[in-house]
Amino acid sequence: MDWRVLIVLTPLFIAGGWAFFNIGAAAIRQAQQFLSKQS
Repeated sequence: MDWRVLIVLTPLFIAGGWAFFNIGAAAIRQAQQFLSKQS
């Protein structure tokens, strides 16, 4: 594994993980709102 590959991939993994985390948090919030409206 070339160190230059890691330098390129690291920010992509960070950005992808951050986007995935934000989408997951938003989905959980939406689900909680939906469930609280049902009861």
